[in-house]
Amino acid sequence: MTLPDTAATPAGADRTFQVDLRGLVDLLSHHLYSSPRVYLRELLQNAVDALTARHGLEPDAPADAFGIRLYADGAVVRVEDDGVGLTEADVHTFLATIGRSSKRAERIAEQRGDFIGQFGIGLLSCFLVADEIHVLSRSARTPDAPAVEWRGRGDGSYAVRTLPASARPRPGTTVTLTPRADTGEWTRPARVHALARHFGSLLRHPVTFDDGTGGPGASVNPEPAPWARTYPTPGARSRALAAYGEEVFGFTPLDTIELDLPAVGLKGIACVLPEAVPTGRRHGHRVHVKGMLLSEQAEEILPEWAFFVRCVVDAESLRPTASRESLYEDDTLAAVREALAERLRAWIARAAASDPDLLARFLQAHHLAVKSLAVHDDEILRMLLPWLPFETTDGHATLDEFARTHRTVLVTSSVEEFRQVAAIASAAGLGVVNGGYTYDRELVHRLPEIRPEVSVADLDPATLTAHLDPVDRETELAAMAYLALARDALAVFDCDVALRTFQPASAPALLVDSREARHERTRSQLAREQEGGLWGDILGALHQEAPRAQLILNQLNPLVRAAVAIDEPELARTSAEALYGQAAMLSRRPLRPSESSLINRSFLDLLAHALRKDS
Repeated sequence: MTLPDTAATPAGADRTFQVDLRGLVDLLSHHLYSSPRVYLRELLQNAVDALTARHGLEPDAPADAFGIRLYADGAVVRVEDDGVGLTEADVHTFLATIGRSSKRAERIAEQRGDFIGQFGIGLLSCFLVADEIHVLSRSARTPDAPAVEWRGRGDGSYAVRTLPASARPRPGTTVTLTPRADTGEWTRPARVHALARHFGSLLRHPVTFDDGTGGPGASVNPEPAPWARTYPTPGARSRALAAYGEEVFGFTPLDTIELDLPAVGLKGIACVLPEAVPTGRRHGHRVHVKGMLLSEQAEEILPEWAFFVRCVVDAESLRPTASRESLYEDDTLAAVREALAERLRAWIARAAASDPDLLARFLQAHHLAVKSLAVHDDEILRMLLPWLPFETTDGHATLDEFARTHRTVLVTSSVEEFRQVAAIASAAGLGVVNGGYTYDRELVHRLPEIRPEVSVADLDPATLTAHLDPVDRETELAAMAYLALARDALAVFDCDVALRTFQPASAPALLVDSREARHERTRSQLAREQEGGLWGDILGALHQEAPRAQLILNQLNPLVRAAVAIDEPELARTSAEALYGQAAMLSRRPLRPSESSLINRSFLDLLAHALRKDS
């Protein structure tokens, strides 16, 4: 960290980079770490790694023989461990050098799986809250090892000296920080204690905290993880896991799913959310690595479709990123993600097979998540498709219920198409499902895979109009003049007009027009306007073959019967425009500006006609 003597370096000779420690710390605080609070996590990680190495030297020692002690009184923050400690050579290698490799560092890197953090750079995070770091350590590798003191400063200077063994009677390391005046938010005793519990509540080594008031030290992690405890009954275990989930996430889980992947040393729980979440919204999950909290927002631990759960897990083999605040995307993480996804599928399967009440509550809240899963998972499709709710002409119903009364199931391609036809299709006895919502149309078309006796087809205008009853010949001839005027008035909307009878009689008209047909007509119109001459004529001919909308007037409706008897041409045209406008609004699709203008004009014209008649 000290600067080289450049004046003594011969011209042309290799030089070493100069490190501005303050600039490096600023880089860490703004771009690597999310908050200055990570300094305590880094100190805890170093202490835990030192304890892990100590247990490697003394494998027969009890698990709780060595621990970590924290102290904060407002003037200093101190972290002391009974770990393997450092020799003077270790101090120069790991504390006084940034980025340098050594034979020993490489050997330690090969054993990285036993440790949480990384040597060296983690200690620099302490400069986020302090201008001076004091380290006193004694190695456990040599019985008579001396104590070593390292004192580093924010300006990049440091000092190392060897002290008698009596300066630290027992092996281990003590790190003491003198906080800066502007970092009290992170170094006052109550905050240090809260941060220690936040990061270290699941650590396997005993951690205690002392606030300097003379009272007994408080345990930071008095109990093991809830999934690592024993319980008198399965019900007691289930309740304890649910209570832990509520404590961590702030909601009462609909259910808890135990997660156990021995291959990567992962244990934990998934808490099923009791309420639906917006489509595509992903919750972060709490991930611990060897007991140390790594992240509260680890979205990458589960696939995107699993947004109906929040997880808290502790793993041995997941690899943290450089900041130790998220997970490194590698083959291990991909395998863990798939294995956890399989656990969620298995839970859904168990609920479907043995707990219909739980399944019903789950689907009521999370049917969209299950639909997204069923699209890509044949097993879930077979298990749950009959149970999933859909909007139908019989109301909201499961496909299993709907298929009992409709052997032919028709499905619309959009929500607006379903709203156009729902009442008339229901009165005609047609079974129609709204396929306009995400995943619904694709799933309905797969119903025959589960119910072979049921057929599924897309609903098109011809299917619907074929179920509407024609009027008798005499009535149709009497309405010919009105229908001609109506077709002429609505030609601007590429809309044909027909007279039929259908239920309910209260519906005066039905506008049958698909979104695809409108788009095709709009595209053709734009193309004709942009082309001229021969191409314009050809495109005009093709446009005549484009699908047209159809306004179907209901002869059973009294208003329609009165309209077709109008013998005033202008009033007849106005009534046809008004019927078109009313049918367009009932379809609940967005109105074009020309249609809005038509609705306003026809209303005013009819009002003016009524006023003239009354006067």
